[in-house]
Amino acid sequence: MRTSTARRMGTALAAAAALTSMAACSGSDGSDGAGGSGKGKADAVAKASPVAALKQVQQKTGGARSAKVEGTTEMGSAVSMKQTGAIGWADGLSGALTITYTGGTMGEALKKAGGDGSVEARYFKDEYYANLGAGMAASTGGKNWIRYSYKDLAELGGASGDVMKDQVQNSTPDQGVKALLASGDVKKVGQEDVRGVSATHYSGTIDVAELTAKNSDLDARQLAAFKEQLALAGVTTQTVDIWVDENDLLVKKTERGEMKTGTFNSTLFYSDYGTEVPSDRPETSDTVDFKELLKQGGTQGGAS
Repeated sequence: MRTSTARRMGTALAAAAALTSMAACSGSDGSDGAGGSGKGKADAVAKASPVAALKQVQQKTGGARSAKVEGTTEMGSAVSMKQTGAIGWADGLSGALTITYTGGTMGEALKKAGGDGSVEARYFKDEYYANLGAGMAASTGGKNWIRYSYKDLAELGGASGDVMKDQVQNSTPDQGVKALLASGDVKKVGQEDVRGVSATHYSGTIDVAELTAKNSDLDARQLAAFKEQLALAGVTTQTVDIWVDENDLLVKKTERGEMKTGTFNSTLFYSDYGTEVPSDRPETSDTVDFKELLKQGGTQGGAS
């Protein structure tokens, strides 16, 4: 009983940590944006100041409400992964992604806990679901999905849980634009090719703690806890680059920074704005609640 309980809890906790890393990596891998006008509009944007141009991009990208996504992320020695699917942001983060772990301690923990290194995830305004495959189902009574309530995770993690909840629920494509606007350090790099599409490249450096304070609903206690976490992780600033097509839509975003465990590096692409986003929740009969798993772990942890 002790072994199966430990495996079940290890799987659930690994999935929670892995999927909330989406706060740093909601992105995609495509090139074509939604409709719009042609060269005349592109020339007008090119002549505008970086701040004025990015305000227009933030408005247009935020209003698009959904996109197909694919990307890669590395977070020091903790994790390297790739993700693909579709996300929406009409009312918080929603969508369906397949996340594949290609290396790092988090990916190894997931495999040891019974996963196969690949997670199917479904995101909703107040919760998300994870399917880690047959290995996980074998340790959860045959149920394929674990449900994670953001509220429960926030309560479990205290101040750090509040930060995680805030970041995941606000992890939308226009946040990269918002970050550059808030940085006060944005500059236009020039025109570049992104998968066959001419795009305007902007770059800037952001103070992570300061940006979070400006653009979150966290109170003073929560922000203090977040700053402490950043200090422990050795995180101070990040360089953010975005590429924008002639329709004022993101086609690419990169983020780079240093941590005590190594380099954070995320390369993301966006395509097919306005795409339909899967909205079906897994069947209740095929779902186990993360909070229930915690109760079972506490009850059975001392069993032989």
